[in-house]
Amino acid sequence: MGWIKKMNLKKALFTLTLMGLVPAALLSAAAFFGCVHLKEKVAPQGVIAQLHNSQPVVRMLPQPSEEALRLAGTLEVLQLLLPILFFVSAVFLTSSLFYRIKLKEPIGILKAGADRIMTQDLDFSIPEPASCDELGLLCSAFEKMRKTLLANNRFLWQQAEERKRLNAAFAHDLRNPVTVLKGTVTLLEREAPESQEILCRLKTYTSRIEQYIEAMSSIQRLEQMPLQTNEIDGSSLTADLRDAAKLLAPGLSCSVTASSLEKVRLDCRIFSIVAQNLIGNAARFAKSSLSIGLEVREKFLILSVSDDGPGYPRQLLQNGPLPFGSTEKNAGHFGMGLYSCRTLCLKHGGELLLTNAPAPKASDEKKDADAPKHPGASAEASFYLYDSQESF
Repeated sequence: MGWIKKMNLKKALFTLTLMGLVPAALLSAAAFFGCVHLKEKVAPQGVIAQLHNSQPVVRMLPQPSEEALRLAGTLEVLQLLLPILFFVSAVFLTSSLFYRIKLKEPIGILKAGADRIMTQDLDFSIPEPASCDELGLLCSAFEKMRKTLLANNRFLWQQAEERKRLNAAFAHDLRNPVTVLKGTVTLLEREAPESQEILCRLKTYTSRIEQYIEAMSSIQRLEQMPLQTNEIDGSSLTADLRDAAKLLAPGLSCSVTASSLEKVRLDCRIFSIVAQNLIGNAARFAKSSLSIGLEVREKFLILSVSDDGPGYPRQLLQNGPLPFGSTEKNAGHFGMGLYSCRTLCLKHGGELLLTNAPAPKASDEKKDADAPKHPGASAEASFYLYDSQESF
């Protein structure tokens, strides 16, 4: 029955029904005529006309016995019941075979998968049934749905963990300014002559708290930003990168290289925010030069920003961008730029990759005494390019 498993449901049902009805029809015909023949043998009735010397002779058949008449009546009942029994049996057997061959396995797979999903257990795989029919495709679609649910649950869990870390970092960094404010107020009460300086300090740290809160709000707004893709010309993106480099890194030698880009479909707002953050971050640490690259790899638009600065700290490369993870002693920067870039890249179906250029060898350092010990850092942001038919 392997060839029936490869059929779709409609063809399989038609084939099995035909395989059941044809034998039922043949058996019904055999039973009908067999009963008629046996009835004529057991209890013959009527007259027989014979030709004898060209003269017809009519002879009455003898009256059958009571036992023969009862047997003939039974044969008449069987003559009607046997065809009905054969057809009913054929329908029953056909239905049983159809369920066993085409329905039993995929229904069991779907039921078992649905039971595990209802218990929030997604760490399993739904096997593909041997039948290559509509229910087999349904099992495949069910497996895709399970994978999507698992990916969404993992994404939500990661978001929750990121939010916990964000809140923990926010509370930790907010504690220091609050402590300073409390001490400043105490000094203000005790030393009135220095009130002007103390008030200035109080204003500074109050402003820092406001900046923390604004940074926290901006991350939440970025996470809630809807994805709106449009078809954009590649030359327009390259021109925007050149303009951003002139504004954000005016004193550096900036180079923008782009492969032959045609029209791409992405969210221009997200791309601009990520590009400006990466260029601005590289401009703060670069010594003299900045390099920006733009290319398409498979279904992703790759934006790379490199500088000749000291490179990323080892902790940042190991743990990735964290909220409020800045190493600068600057009240204006809280380390949210790279974290925002990472959030937006994930939202656009891509990722953010941070790397440092390999350190020069000792022999190279001897040849060039002015060679930097840390030849620079590179950030590579990828954006998934959507098709016009894809929905979000």
